[in-house]
Amino acid sequence: MDLVVNVENVVKKYTTGEVSVQALKGVSLSIPAGAFTSLVGPSGSGKTTLLNLIGCLDTPTSGTVSINSTVVSALNIKERARFRGAHIGFIFQDFNLIPVLSIYENIEYPLLMVRSLSKSERQQRVNSLLDSVGLKDQAQKRPSQLSGGQKQRVAIARALATHPSIVLADEPTANLDHETAYKIIHLMKQMRDQRGTSFIFSTHDTKIISEVESVFTIEDGLLSAGTKKGDTGHA
Repeated sequence: MDLVVNVENVVKKYTTGEVSVQALKGVSLSIPAGAFTSLVGPSGSGKTTLLNLIGCLDTPTSGTVSINSTVVSALNIKERARFRGAHIGFIFQDFNLIPVLSIYENIEYPLLMVRSLSKSERQQRVNSLLDSVGLKDQAQKRPSQLSGGQKQRVAIARALATHPSIVLADEPTANLDHETAYKIIHLMKQMRDQRGTSFIFSTHDTKIISEVESVFTIEDGLLSAGTKKGDTGHA
């Protein structure tokens, strides 16, 4: 089985003045290619810290984090940024679209930052993604002209623009109504099926938890063994 994420005995401590807080206490987990999985747990449990480590936004105090067999926890800040741009996409609760750019330009933006693609290659990739998320006719609109569900579709397309192996989604349905949330979840699953991208969620949303194929529960910095969909206790 090919692994996209391998976390081994990770400890993460934050120190403010003389106060030290241990956010993660020896966490280990493995996530295979093409996963549709979720990290769940109460606020302050450590799940966002773990997501940040997987996303190369932070480094552990001890232990190792490997993405696609690269030990990213050993990279310096510039190396992590390059790796993150090439291999990891992000979807945020508040969409984080750039308001002055068109929908087309928002999706194109990461390609301008991290990939040396020709203009025609960028156009082809952006138009393909717009078509995949059903927004080709909205390409020249600004984010303020879209609904919440449409904004999240743009965010999904932007996250997939660089053809990442992993997309990390932090509460991606929190600002959406019930029906729209399910549509967004099913769109992400469709994108996974078509592209083989691994989706890893950090969420409290039972709609996502009911749709993922495995769940890792984290509480007080400790991770429970992952459970697969259909196991006792999970839908």
